[in-house]
Amino acid sequence: MNDRFVDVLVPHLTFLGDRPLTEDDRLADLGLDSMHAIDLLFDLEDGLGVTLPDEELNATTFASAGTLWEAVRRTAESQGSPIDGRATA
Repeated sequence: MNDRFVDVLVPHLTFLGDRPLTEDDRLADLGLDSMHAIDLLFDLEDGLGVTLPDEELNATTFASAGTLWEAVRRTAESQGSPIDGRATA
């Protein structure tokens, strides 16, 4: 995960607190529900320039920070604007 991705994601995780986000963190456990996920999609588009395709809009993609990061990274690459790697844990 990179810092830009984390900066977009963290405000949507109401139960994260002050601890660092890890790839294994389950997003639902941190407060991401379906309504927050919709807002997050808009923020990912605005903040990272990535629009996830419909086939990525599923529970598997939004299961953890790591699975969402992989979907965002893969999508950005396929849209011709790769996002730099793993500056964050």
